[in-house]
Amino acid sequence: MLKGLGQLANIGNLMKQAQEMNAKMQGLTEQLKAKRVTGAAGGGLVEVDVNGLGEVLAVRLDEGLVAKGDREMLEDLLPSAFNAAKAKAQELHQQAIAEMTGDLNLPGLGDMLGGMGGQPPTP
Repeated sequence: MLKGLGQLANIGNLMKQAQEMNAKMQGLTEQLKAKRVTGAAGGGLVEVDVNGLGEVLAVRLDEGLVAKGDREMLEDLLPSAFNAAKAKAQELHQQAIAEMTGDLNLPGLGDMLGGMGGQPPTP
């Protein structure tokens, strides 16, 4: 009948660990939000800055490209620049998760901890 009391202590430890992990994740989120990476396309004609969370911060277009009014080229280059920036942000995110978990190789951990796995940033 008293066997269940030992399990209650385990639940308390699990809750404490969950709270610690939550605090670490909040800190990680703030660190990633402060980092900035740039994705470029067309040899730098289009550049997109995102933070480590994949949030778009800035878009720069080459003046000559804009002056030409080459809409089709812009439509081709913008997604490439966004995707390049997103890939760099994902790398930052994965590195931060690896540092936080001590390089534990647990499949799906990044997704479980709020990873950017496959979710494109909202432009």
